[in-house]
Amino acid sequence: MSAHHTHHHETGHTHPHSQASSPLAVACCADHDAGAPKRAQRWWPLAAAGVAAVLAEALGWLGHGGWPAMGLAVLAIALSGIGTYKKGLAAIARGDLNINALMSIAVTGAFALGQWPEAAMVMVLFSVAEHLEERSLDRARHAIERLLQVAPDTVLAQNSDGQWVSQAASSVATGTLLRVRPGERIGLDGEVVAGVSTVNQAPITGESMPVPKQPGDPVYAGTINGMAELDYRVQAAFDHTLLARIVQAVQQAQGSKAPTQRFVDRFARIYTPVVCLLALAVAVLPPLLWQGDWAGWLYKALVLLVIACPCALVISTPVAIVSGLAAAARHGILVKGGAYLEQGRKLAWLALDKTGTLTRGEPQLVDTIVLDPGVDLAQCQRLAAALASRSDHPVSQAIARSRALPSGAAEQKSESLPLPQTVQRFEAVPGGGVRGELAGVPYLLGSESWVGGQVLRDAQAVERLAERTAPLHAQGYTVTALAGPDRVLALFAVADTVKPSSREAIAQLHALNVQTAMVSGDHAAVAQGIAAQVGIDAVHAGLLPEDKLKLVRQYGSSGGVGMVGDGMNDAPALAEADIGFAMGTMGTDTAIETADVALMDDDLRKIPRFIRLSHSTHAILVQNISLALGIKLVFLALTVMGLGTMWMAVFADVGASLLVLANSLRLLRK
Repeated sequence: MSAHHTHHHETGHTHPHSQASSPLAVACCADHDAGAPKRAQRWWPLAAAGVAAVLAEALGWLGHGGWPAMGLAVLAIALSGIGTYKKGLAAIARGDLNINALMSIAVTGAFALGQWPEAAMVMVLFSVAEHLEERSLDRARHAIERLLQVAPDTVLAQNSDGQWVSQAASSVATGTLLRVRPGERIGLDGEVVAGVSTVNQAPITGESMPVPKQPGDPVYAGTINGMAELDYRVQAAFDHTLLARIVQAVQQAQGSKAPTQRFVDRFARIYTPVVCLLALAVAVLPPLLWQGDWAGWLYKALVLLVIACPCALVISTPVAIVSGLAAAARHGILVKGGAYLEQGRKLAWLALDKTGTLTRGEPQLVDTIVLDPGVDLAQCQRLAAALASRSDHPVSQAIARSRALPSGAAEQKSESLPLPQTVQRFEAVPGGGVRGELAGVPYLLGSESWVGGQVLRDAQAVERLAERTAPLHAQGYTVTALAGPDRVLALFAVADTVKPSSREAIAQLHALNVQTAMVSGDHAAVAQGIAAQVGIDAVHAGLLPEDKLKLVRQYGSSGGVGMVGDGMNDAPALAEADIGFAMGTMGTDTAIETADVALMDDDLRKIPRFIRLSHSTHAILVQNISLALGIKLVFLALTVMGLGTMWMAVFADVGASLLVLANSLRLLRK
């Protein structure tokens, strides 16, 4: 990699033009420096509030629940709940009894009736949940900023005098001739006009192998040039490159995903006003209509409000969700919000990228075929490894580090083999391969078409070579030939191989009634071969990032859809899916930031585990809400009949909260 590219990557400068064209990116960059200190400042009051709430709870349990406990509770509520109270009062003023209004009423009621520790603890838990949700949204917004850093800030452009000068990528006009050196990232979309090289297009298209480039071939901004210099003519301005379209797609997909409305929030709009009206009726109507005792009926109304205090209902959802998130984290599954944990059980389709997701993401030697009976397998391997070790091409590196395999042999572990004497007269041929001498004998290693054209002199020999390579190409393998002075000695098949866990993961998903689809930027033959090995239901190959997004949207019309990927090219589809899963080890920063769930050791079997945990969490949620409402309904009925007392009210409120908490903690044992 060039010094220029390395410096760009480390400094992380973004494009001024791209920031201007993306309001979200501007927002991200504007508060990037101040964001971390602000978040740290917000955490300190919340941490102090948590300590105060725990101390208040401890004093209550020890029988010292007087002024010290009340003071600590007041401190905890003041540190953590001012924002909630402001939003709650504003909601009440609008007549919108949402979750903030419900929290304000619940905490105020609990505090006024002497339940200080409980009031403090509920407010702190709610504030922590709100803070975590806000952090998740911030991380999603920063995904755009990461995308903008993929292409270089400056490019090498030819000016009107024919001189090569550095120029800002955002100011380059279409038709300009640009040059990219070996190891540098390509700055803009264009067409090669001079030079032969290979380009790593995985960041944009997801292709597992570097793509050969020669005059007339397209190149994309953000991709990495290989071993030789390329000159290319710009075909798209900075705002209209494939990379820019990926940025726009992520913005649109994230903007169209509406936040999940909580059940408790919807329920509160009915529950809270009904309870308040019922308490008012109990306090006022009997004395007015039947000359009842005002003090007695006011006491009953107060008992009714205590019983109806929705603390248990308020914590029923967040406690279960937090327990579920903690259980997921223990298994190396990082979920960025409770909404995604709830949605996991609804998945009907799962779209999976191929390279780095189903496969290892790097080429491996999978087969070796010896064509000349005068040489043996080990000899061919040593000759090929000697030549390949001098090349930095990924296919050559796979041959250099792996044991040669006979056709049909099971996969073996890579191991270093002793190489023959030093290669003499070594030469790399752009677009073809390499040549060199070993013990005075010339050898060639490269694509079978180039090698065949160099050493085979009759059409029948060329045809026989094509017949031997055709089955390998049909399986999606990249074929490299080794030749001596006048004949082809052996063929080496290289491919991106399937992860051992992929087959089992797909089988488990099918057992959970989740159908699978591969969405890959690679060639159809490669994608079909991998899909057949792992049992994928549907295959879509040769896709650009925008094509993946369209397919995810299409599958989403028939039920919940998830997307699994590891590259920047997967980011739009990850953002569009109901749940985006990123590979946490091999995945790019953009994929991890855009996704809703990160699998920390890249094991696809964690997805069916996540879905099973989602089912368990939903069951706990239903049980919690049923417990919280059921207990309160029983005691409400007793109060209306005149049998309710204050201690019953406290039992109904505190008892229901404890039951909900204990039930939620069962998730941690799964």
